[in-house]
Amino acid sequence: MDSLGLFILLMLLCFQWTTAPAAEEITWTYTGLVGQSEWSQYFPDCGGTSQSPVDVVTTQTKYDPSLIPVTPLGYSQHGNNPFTLYNNGHTAVIELPDWMGLGGLPWLFTAVQMHLHWGSGGPSHGGSEHTINGQSADAELHVVHYNSELYPNISTAMTQRDGLAVLGILIVTGEETNPAFNSILNYLSRIRHADQKASIPAFDVQSLLPKDLGRYYRYNGSLTTPPCHQSVIWTLFHERVQISKAQLLKMETILYSSKAEDPDRMLLQDNYRATHPLNHRVVFSSFSAESGKELSSGEVTAIVIGVMCGCVGLAVIIRFVVKTIRSTSSWDVLPSNRPAPMPRMKEPEKAKEKKQDMALNSTSEAEKKEEPSLSPQTEP
Repeated sequence: MDSLGLFILLMLLCFQWTTAPAAEEITWTYTGLVGQSEWSQYFPDCGGTSQSPVDVVTTQTKYDPSLIPVTPLGYSQHGNNPFTLYNNGHTAVIELPDWMGLGGLPWLFTAVQMHLHWGSGGPSHGGSEHTINGQSADAELHVVHYNSELYPNISTAMTQRDGLAVLGILIVTGEETNPAFNSILNYLSRIRHADQKASIPAFDVQSLLPKDLGRYYRYNGSLTTPPCHQSVIWTLFHERVQISKAQLLKMETILYSSKAEDPDRMLLQDNYRATHPLNHRVVFSSFSAESGKELSSGEVTAIVIGVMCGCVGLAVIIRFVVKTIRSTSSWDVLPSNRPAPMPRMKEPEKAKEKKQDMALNSTSEAEKKEEPSLSPQTEP
């Protein structure tokens, strides 16, 4: 290759390096040209061995008695300042004030934001990122915190192995409306398109969490979106939170991943990542297998039938005992018009009395024989 050809080759390489987009400039999606199966080409950490989400197989979790209940700090003290609701083209984000935090972990973590993941087919069609024994929930809420005890901000913390702590709340649907989630869902219409923001009234963030904060799964994982840094201490609650079908429908159909000026509108749906293998990792549980065991429908039916049979049997026994007591009582009480029976005398006493009568009769007859007959006499 002559000097001219070498010069041209170097110029082309320089042009390619200068025009190659930086990772943060790449517009990633869940499907398509830069879908999740291609993330690792642009974001190397997305191809790591400690990725999230995962499928939690409950029979393979390890009970850790040292895992204490997590403690939300300041979640209910939202103050008077409004929250910021933001459509980033991938989800709806609620920015949280820095006085909110999380205790119950080795370090103090400061809250940053929370966001949602959902599907598109309504109830029972998936939408959560984590799964339990292969079963998806209808949606999932993530509350993101950074390690403020070791790192100055989330940008620094997110690249460190112990930098982030995320709470995962699985969401299922039922008949009743969950008022807490309306604090978010009722304002989604204000951020229908990507990059739109809106101020919404502050609310009690803890009301979004399950009641039982003591039973959860814990493992080390990653962010579930690019850049997929493997820096997250995950806490996935065992108890699920319920919203109504109408609330889920609103979550799935209001937002767009496209911008307002884009001619082609694209609904923001199915914004959840597929589960990844645990590889070398272990999922710990804060509760033993027996205390966290969920009963199948057959087991529940058997228990209900057993309880009903037990109640019927107990009622029959009580009725029999009461009837027996009443019957015994009726024989113990004599009617008022019935004469009381004469007391029986013992045999020895009757024989003794007969002998006494015979003795008296014999004495009387003897006295009659000895008595002289009286005749009339004259006085001198």
